[in-house]
Amino acid sequence: MSEAQGIVRPKTAASTALRWLLFAILGLFALYYLMPLIVMVMTALKPLDEIRTGSLISPPRNPTLEPTVRAWNSACVGVRCSGLKPYMLNSILMVVPAVLISTMLGAINGYALTKWRFRGADLIFGLMLFGAFIPFQVVLLPMARTLGALGLAGSLWGLVLVHTVYGLAFTTLFFRNFFVGVSDGIVQAAKVDGAGFFGIFFRVVAPMALPAFVVTVIWQFTQIWNDFLFGIAFSAGDNNPATVALNNLVASSTGVKEYNVDMAAAIIAAVPTLLVYVFAGKYFIRGLAAGALKG
Repeated sequence: MSEAQGIVRPKTAASTALRWLLFAILGLFALYYLMPLIVMVMTALKPLDEIRTGSLISPPRNPTLEPTVRAWNSACVGVRCSGLKPYMLNSILMVVPAVLISTMLGAINGYALTKWRFRGADLIFGLMLFGAFIPFQVVLLPMARTLGALGLAGSLWGLVLVHTVYGLAFTTLFFRNFFVGVSDGIVQAAKVDGAGFFGIFFRVVAPMALPAFVVTVIWQFTQIWNDFLFGIAFSAGDNNPATVALNNLVASSTGVKEYNVDMAAAIIAAVPTLLVYVFAGKYFIRGLAAGALKG
């Protein structure tokens, strides 16, 4: 009889050794993958003198939060001083509306393309899907001219518009793939009861699409927060997002290079996305398993 028939085979010394070997190999890969983050954290906790005299991977002998405080409030590098605090707020003010708007529009698009079929729906979806593969660089010039015509050049609302438009292809794809698996009978029954397009969407379909909403929000948040190209191309001065401010801080050194402040600033800029995956990562995996990216 096999294990499926109720008999559990005892573990042998060879299988135990193989399992521990597998754990050791995976641990080495994890350490290799996390090494840059470990070096960043240790460097951010070191005084500048300790960085000059010590090893790059050595732990800090006298840990200090001074580089982090300077990176957040007013990190002076060479002749230029620039703290990340106001630019982190800019990123939040940009990311939140862009994520919410692109997610909601993508949900409505995916719902319309699957449950309210119309002539040319497949063509429209194909064109939107094609937009997901257009490189960032291709849209820079037409988007710059559009923002200029709308009077949004260099503003945070201009960045919100850019990320919303560029993200629509992905959000529509996510929700379309999810709604394909939803029974048409549910929608037809709601139509018979007199519900309209938005009534069915908000009362019937949207509550069922929670996994797709979670996947889309996490995906959009990560992509928009970590974006640098659109930020540097379509924002200016005090409207820069955190990624552009981080680049300006690191690149503006004309005197002694303060690696501890640079590393602390990089960690601060990365904290929001790290927190999202730490606290919502399991929901992201559940959303993938539920079909948000299948189809």
